Amino acid sequence: MAKKNSKISDFFFLVNNVVNVVGGSCKRRDMLRGQQNAKVFEALNSGEILSGRGLNQETSLSRAGATRWGSHYGTLVSLIALFPSVIDVLQMIDEEGLTHEQKSEARLLSNSLHSFDFVFCLHFMKMILGITDELSQALQKKEQDIVNSMELVGVCKNQLQKLRVENDRWDSLLNQVVVVCDKHDIDVCNMDEMFSLPGRSRRKAPQMTNLHHFVLSYFALSLIYNL
Repeated sequence: MAKKNSKISDFFFLVNNVVNVVGGSCKRRDMLRGQQNAKVFEALNSGEILSGRGLNQETSLSRAGATRWGSHYGTLVSLIALFPSVIDVLQMIDEEGLTHEQKSEARLLSNSLHSFDFVFCLHFMKMILGITDELSQALQKKEQDIVNSMELVGVCKNQLQKLRVENDRWDSLLNQVVVVCDKHDIDVCNMDEMFSLPGRSRRKAPQMTNLHHFVLSYFALSLIYNL
């Protein structure tokens, strides 16, 4: 799917770079764990989250496999859970990195994460891969149940097709993205304004609203490639 959509491909390339940089050494993994534990402790004290067995235990980024979409899903889930801490670690590397290259790389990644496009795609792809995750796991089993797999294909196809017309799911996704952006001081697109493509004059740019751009670039195309 990603190879058929350059935006999705670019997104996963960026995610892999973030995982490699933030989880590239024991020291950085400890930094991430420390930041996350501090945030969880603060949230527990404020009542923002509730304690419980199995809750709030995410302290490391899952590394995606080369070909398994299920592992990509796990990576996105962990990145969403650790998003504030990941940003903190990137900023710490930017300030305390041993080389200019390390600092520059961390700064560029942090800037990329601080964008509406990235946050939108992060939550969007998590939603899409969440729908296909059960099918992905079934297809990876050595002893596959062909009948069950075919039923899962049908279920996934129906769910993905429904997303085309379910405005409430689209609105829910946008609301999640806006909440994250507001929390991290990320500029939120006005969906009613005309889309402006970087590097092109408005006269030569495609005439569409920001809403149309996001639906066309991510939502519609990615659903097509999943069917």
